[in-house]
Formats: sequence, structure tokens, C-alpha cells
Amino acid sequence: MTDQTVDADGAKLSGQPSAEGHFLGRARELKELLADIERAGLDTISGRKAPRARVLLIAGRPGSGRTALAGELARRVADRYPDGVLHARLSEPDGTPVPVARVARDLLTALDEPAPPGAGEDDLAAALRGALAERRAVLLLDDAAGADQVDALLPDTPDCLVVAVSAGPLTGISDVRPCTLGGLDTKSGLDLLTRYTGSVRVTVDPYAAEGLVEACQGQPATLLLAGGWLAARPTSAVADLAKHLHAEGDEGTPLGRVFGLVHAGLPAPAARTLRLLSLAPAGLVDPHTASALAGCSVGAARTTLDDLTALGLLRAADSPLPQYEVPGCLHPLLRAAVEAHDRPAELQLARARMLERTVRLLQSCRASTETDSPQAREKLQGMPRALRFPSPRAAAQWLDLSRPALLACARLAVEEGDLDTLARRLMSQLVRAMVAHFGTQAAAPDLYEVHRLVLDVAERRDLPRERAAALLNLADVDARTGRTRAALVRYRAALDAGREANDPYATGRAMESVGGAHLELGDYDRAADWFGRALGERLARDERADAARLYGRIATAHTYAARYGEALRNWRAAAAAHRKLGDLAAQARAVSEIARVQEYAGRPEESLRTCREAVEGARRAGDHRLQAALHLRLADTLDHLGDPAAAHLHRAAAERILGEEAPETGGPPEGSERQDQPEHAPNTCEIRSTPAED
Repeated sequence: MTDQTVDADGAKLSGQPSAEGHFLGRARELKELLADIERAGLDTISGRKAPRARVLLIAGRPGSGRTALAGELARRVADRYPDGVLHARLSEPDGTPVPVARVARDLLTALDEPAPPGAGEDDLAAALRGALAERRAVLLLDDAAGADQVDALLPDTPDCLVVAVSAGPLTGISDVRPCTLGGLDTKSGLDLLTRYTGSVRVTVDPYAAEGLVEACQGQPATLLLAGGWLAARPTSAVADLAKHLHAEGDEGTPLGRVFGLVHAGLPAPAARTLRLLSLAPAGLVDPHTASALAGCSVGAARTTLDDLTALGLLRAADSPLPQYEVPGCLHPLLRAAVEAHDRPAELQLARARMLERTVRLLQSCRASTETDSPQAREKLQGMPRALRFPSPRAAAQWLDLSRPALLACARLAVEEGDLDTLARRLMSQLVRAMVAHFGTQAAAPDLYEVHRLVLDVAERRDLPRERAAALLNLADVDARTGRTRAALVRYRAALDAGREANDPYATGRAMESVGGAHLELGDYDRAADWFGRALGERLARDERADAARLYGRIATAHTYAARYGEALRNWRAAAAAHRKLGDLAAQARAVSEIARVQEYAGRPEESLRTCREAVEGARRAGDHRLQAALHLRLADTLDHLGDPAAAHLHRAAAERILGEEAPETGGPPEGSERQDQPEHAPNTCEIRSTPAED
């Protein structure tokens, strides 16, 4: 988590570039950093062009204002870099390094560049370097855990600037320009206190104020907490806080001692809420998260979060939503406070409440897109008002802006290596909400991460059923994004896992998907063979609707292979099966495909009769788009047979049905693409969600 920055209003602490006039102190460091940008590097001195971006390192302890300085530097040089400032965090709040692949993917997303789902670290880092090759941008890499992270993300162009923030040196990166931070100078420290306390309390006892700055070692994070403590006690003098700190002794850091005083002075409910915020995924908090963790109302949680922000204990995130961040320097202190004051059972319950609230918000988010469904509307009305979104657009905005926290929540749900019911429901609802709002293609990178989490747990715990579901889901994303061969490998692995788990659903769907992948690759014989195996599974379990659909997929493979006799036989079997099921629309689509195959086989008169039969079937089924498409196909056939007058009548009929939205002539009839392409519906629910979640 980024450190606190010194901000003028004393309440909003931002790690983003601060507005001019809000930044305090560090004049010498800023001057040196700005000069380092212009200073000739080793390559330039030796007469060579610098092969990579210049790296400026800002090193300091958490709480030293290192991120604030990096943000201020980026703000001051932003006009030299027209492609903007990219900000990435390289460590989790607990200090765990963020994988380079995840950072590179997020930066590519920020650049509106494609990030191939499932690509490895090297490929993503190369894609990022390629995206930055023709740009002039600042890359602010915050809280780097080591040189390897930074080196993997360095642009291969001297036109970009990298500002890295770390606790120590980044050995291994050539020509890095370090700037090591200590505390603020006394004047800047006093100015910071004044912003919280007002000038009177500082000027009436300047020696006590200077002593307080010295006791805080000039560390901005410590001074912010000290200022918040004084602001909450307008009758207390600066000397009072100094006495309290002296009474605490010299154990621990100044930040820890001031934090202890602030925590002890909070009302018990607020102190408990603050401690529980250490459980927030990625250190990101909103009123719903705080409400669930503390077991209070959303309104009360919002008030508490604002109060904690005013005390310097949280920072308001730069977001249209009410979001807050737990400063990284406070995270270990909060963890220690949790261990001292809260029982493990209470923490487990708070975590479960938070995950459950996230599941319900995702349910509401997804249901907001189902405006035509009476069941979805009824379900939404049954939810508490605080969980409802005012519009699908508002739900999509929440989902987009909450994406980092939601993905972190998914990682949290399985961090102990389990796939309990709550974790399954969370994964299921997250996938469904993303697909509903963004579509599989746009959401593919995030879907990949969710499914990989499930696969990792399933493999560690030897859960073949869950492994089969995760492999199917990953393969579906591969297939939808053009990685057909990778999808085929995963579908075969899913088939093996499904057989090991004795899961007929996974086995049948894997067989069908293997056939779909072969169809996509143009191997029509294998496609028909695998569809036939899947059909045998469906018939053995008397799954008639799926069997009817598979007859159509077998027929499609034979059609592509120009085996028209086999194709006609299977399309007729599909039509008969749909008729027995009473699915008139599906029957009409199958009949329309029979007409298409007859046309391919050079039997236009038969195709004409069959197509007219399909038109009547579509009319009875109420499928107007298919009816119009078939009228257009009839018109084309009649043109070929030399009857333009009849063809004109059919085109007019299509226009009457659909107006200007009539399908273009020559495209596949409605429903044919359903038979031609593999079905790749996300199946995270198959790990499994409860019926109530569906």
C-alpha cells in the first residue's frame, strides 16, 4: 500500500500526484531528482544512446512520505511526458510482492492495450514494453519489493521515465539514481501540525511543538497521526501529547507509539472497526466492506470511515465511489492490535460477513442487467435497499472501480487452500457479474485469474471435480479469445479430471468442447467423432434437449466436410428430437439447416420446398428474425432459379417483418451459428453454487 502524502486539507491523504501548493518540504530532494532527469547517464557519457528508461529511486521507510514525493515529482514533470503518469503498486499491504504478470496486465489495461488472457509473465512484460516503445510516459512503481520486479517492467526507450519507490536500494539495475529520505525538516513538520491544530497551539508553545516534531523523527505519517490526535482534542496543548509520548517510553517506533495513543483514544466501536480493516482485501475499504466487517449499518460505517480519515488513520481514495485505503505503514500495527484485542473466532466471523456481503453485492450487480426478467426484478426487490444499484450503469461503474478489491477478495477467499461454499459462491457471482456487464471477451483476463485461483486450489488439494470445472472454464476463455489449441489441451485435461471424479456433466461437456475445438481447427472428422461420443453420453442419461443439439453439431461437422448425406441425416434427427420436445423454434432452425445443406448438395428445388416449411415453422414458433432470414434465403434461391418476381415478394416480406433491421443476405440464418461454434458459457457455477445462487 502506498504511503501517506502530506495534503493540505489534513484529511484526504493521496498517493497520487498532489496539487501544487499542497506538498510540504523535500525541496532539496525534489531539486536533486529533477536534476537527475537531465543528468547524462553512463551510456551517454560513453557515446551510446541509452537503451532503456531512466530510473529514479526514492528509498525510505514506510511512513516517510516516499510515495508523496514520487507523486509530486511526477506532477512536476507531467508536461514533459504527454502520454501521462502510470501508477502501479508492487507490494500487497502485508508486504507480499505483487506478481509481475498482474502488474503488467493492469498497466496494459490502463494504456487501453490488449492484454492476452493466460499469457505468462515474460509475454506480458514484453507487451508492456512494446506498448511504451512509442510513448513518452512516467511509470511510477510504488513499494517495490526488489530489483527484479522493477527490471521486468522497465520500458526499452529513453523517452520514458521510471520513478521507483522502495524501502532500500535496487541493486542490479544499472545507472539507477537513488534518493534516500529521512524525516521532514522542523519547519515543514511544524507546518504539517499547524494544518491540523491551527496556528495558535503551535505558536504559544513553539518549543513543545518542535520537541513533538523531533519525537516523531519528522516522519510525515507519524506527524499526521499526532495532528489528528490534537485535532480531535481542541482543548489539549501540544505539550500534552508530548507528555503522553514520553510516558509511553522508548519501546517501538515513534509511529507505533503515536498509533497506540490514537487507537487507545478511540471509542470502542471505532477502534474495533479500525482493527478489522486490516482484513480488507488489498487494503481497500468502502462503507459496505466496513459495515460487514464491523457488523453495523452502512451509514454508521461511512461515518466511522470519515472519522478515521480525519484522524489520519485512513486515506480517501481518488475514486468516484466512497472508497478508502489503509496506509501500508499502518498495516503491521493494525495486525498487531488485532492479535492483542480480538479473538480468532471473531476475525473468522468478520471475514465471513465481508465475503457474504460481497457475494450479495455481486448478485445485485448481475441482476441489474436482467431488466426483462420478472424473477430478477423480484429478487432485486427482495434485497435490502442498501444493496441495490439505481441503474445498470451504476452497477457497471461499481464493478469496474471495485475490480482490484473484488479480485483481491477472490484471492482472500481461497488463501487458506479451501473451496468452501462461500468461496465457490463468490467465484461464481464474480464471473457472472463480469460476463453480464463486460462480456466474456473484455472480461477474459480477470476471468482467467479467477479460474486459475480455483485450479490452483483444486490441484493442491487433489479435487478432481473442481479441477475439471476450472479447466473447462479456462479452456472456454481460451476458445473465446482465439487460443483454440491451448483450449483443446485444457479440454482434454478436463475430460481426464471429469472421468477421475466420475462427474458425468464435466465428462459430457468436455467431450463436446473437444469436438468444438477440433471443428474450429478444421479437423471435421475428429469433431464429428467427439460430438458423437458426447451424444452417446447424453442419450445414455436421457438428456433429450442436449442430444437434439448434438445431432445438429454432428451435422455441422459433416456439412463442413461436404458429407451432405450424413449432414442431412443428422439434421433430420435434430429436427425430430426438437419436435418431440415441443421446441418449435429449434425445430424450425434445424429444418432451415436441412434446406441449406440441400442447396449445398445442388438440389435447389428440394431446398426451396424445405425452406418454405422452415418459414412456416418459424412463423408458428414466433421467431421473427429466423422467419425474415429464411424469406431472404428463399429470395436468393428464387433468383438462382430465374423467378425474380417471387424473389421480390419474399424480400418485401422480410422487410415487413424486421423493417430496416432485416439480416443481410448471405449471412448465416439465425441459430446456425449456435450449431457451428463450440459453446463456451462460463461454468464457474459448476464448482458448484447452490440452487439459491442460480
